[in-house]
Amino acid sequence: MEIDGIISALVVGIIIGALGRFFASGRQKISIPMTIIVGVVAAFLGSLLARALGVETTDGIDWIELFIQIGLAVIGVTFAARTLGGRRRL
Repeated sequence: MEIDGIISALVVGIIIGALGRFFASGRQKISIPMTIIVGVVAAFLGSLLARALGVETTDGIDWIELFIQIGLAVIGVTFAARTLGGRRRL
């Protein structure tokens, strides 16, 4: 993977993670880097799932793929907030 691919993955991860966090219900006590990681993973898995469902690549924005990615990000953010967020250090 080249540097432009890594930068693109981070930018997409930030956007998808932020949207996932926005649409998730309740307050999420997770860090920004965790939100980015969840966003990158959701974007990757969402792309794979969209291809498996037969969503074709278009010249414009792939709205179905985007909605799948955001849905996975909401699930990921909620899961991360429940498992990692709110831990108290003694």
